[in-house]
Amino acid sequence: MKFTVNIKELKLSTSTEEKVLLKDIYFELSENCIYTILGKNGSGKSTLIKSLAGLLDKRFYSVKGSIVADNIEITTATDNELMSIRREKIKYVFQDATNSFDPLRKLGYYFKRFGLDKDKSEKLLDYFLLPCLNELSQMYPYELSGGMAQRFSFVFALLMKPELLILDEPTSGIDPAIANLFLLKIKEFISEDKKTVFLVTQDIEFAKSAGGFTAHIKDGVLSTFKPNDEYFDSEEILFKNSWGEL
Repeated sequence: MKFTVNIKELKLSTSTEEKVLLKDIYFELSENCIYTILGKNGSGKSTLIKSLAGLLDKRFYSVKGSIVADNIEITTATDNELMSIRREKIKYVFQDATNSFDPLRKLGYYFKRFGLDKDKSEKLLDYFLLPCLNELSQMYPYELSGGMAQRFSFVFALLMKPELLILDEPTSGIDPAIANLFLLKIKEFISEDKKTVFLVTQDIEFAKSAGGFTAHIKDGVLSTFKPNDEYFDSEEILFKNSWGEL
């Protein structure tokens, strides 16, 4: 999927203030690559990736510029167009994964609604140390721990086979062993035809291990994406000196 971002300005407007959150952000995503953005809490990472999937509330957020996915302008797309592209092209895994599911529906609803492959589902659930499909299907989202919800959300996204997988702080609620499993599946995912992963994190070691391309965000401005080896050779010291350890 061709994905091009040209954000001149992303603004938050409320009854009491108007604030520019992001500015002068330009990049294009290539297929079969991992893109990582490093940054502290409040740096604008999540705002940026939500804008890519059209998840920002248009009553409060406005974008000057363009975000184009497969010739669809995300900033002006209709609700139906956005629903279609999220269903068929883009999957977003939230940091607070529990709240991304309907609390009144058991998890089995999602497997049935989207006709997810039972054997593949079982294998992925087992891989991520989650309950079996029959047991999990009888559970409500609020019955999962934060880490379990994050793993389930990731499994669900993988089963949907999106062209672009967006991950918000994928290691925030999991231990290093599970983070390793995430990393292996992410690399396996992009080895498939026309797949791209875009993630934001504060975890420098995870970013290093992910490979691909890395940039950092500070004061609403994104640095240039560089190949990991080049980025961590040339940028990491400046990154740490400027912000301190994340």
